[in-house]
Amino acid sequence: MNFPSGLKYTDDHEWIKVEGNIATIGITDHAQSELGDVVFVDIEEGLENVTKGEEFGTIEAVKTVADLLSPISGPVTEINLNINDDPELVNSDPYGAGWMIKIEMEIPSELDSLMDVEAYKSHVGQ
Repeated sequence: MNFPSGLKYTDDHEWIKVEGNIATIGITDHAQSELGDVVFVDIEEGLENVTKGEEFGTIEAVKTVADLLSPISGPVTEINLNINDDPELVNSDPYGAGWMIKIEMEIPSELDSLMDVEAYKSHVGQ
């Protein structure tokens, strides 16, 4: 299982990569493996802003449907439309081509409540 350092992680298995004031968000390798084959990703059309802890979409796998929750607050700057046509990217490259949304951080201190890689590995029993 892949646990990249330099990212922050949530209890709900989202990851966040911060570059400047832009945060890229997706689901972890652990989450995608637990879900199984991802068949559909639904990110709210016209999504403009998110609030920490707010649902920004859902992910559907063969086994289940799960909510996607934002780890931070701010305006959405980009949605990965490639995963609409190719949801398997979430399974094959969760930290790369399978990312979900990008957000301009409004409250950088929200990152303080997220886990680093070692805490997340412990959270999932690794």
